[in-house]
Amino acid sequence: MKKFLTILFLCFSLASLAQDGAYEITDDSYKDQTVEMADKIYVVVAVIMILFVGLSVYTISVDKKISKLEKEVFKEKANS
Repeated sequence: MKKFLTILFLCFSLASLAQDGAYEITDDSYKDQTVEMADKIYVVVAVIMILFVGLSVYTISVDKKISKLEKEVFKEKANS
């Protein structure tokens, strides 16, 4: 098992070194202060927040419905 994991991690490390050299780093690269992905991160955060709020609202509504049904069942058992 150790040999298998060693070979697996070796393959991953070799794949990380396999760059095609399409991007050349020059002195202008260090002077460029713009971040291309900074605008997109807000979209990602917004989508995650919408999903989280939606799931939270759904969970709370299901919990309220279950609580209501449990109360009805306990009332029926008490009346029987």
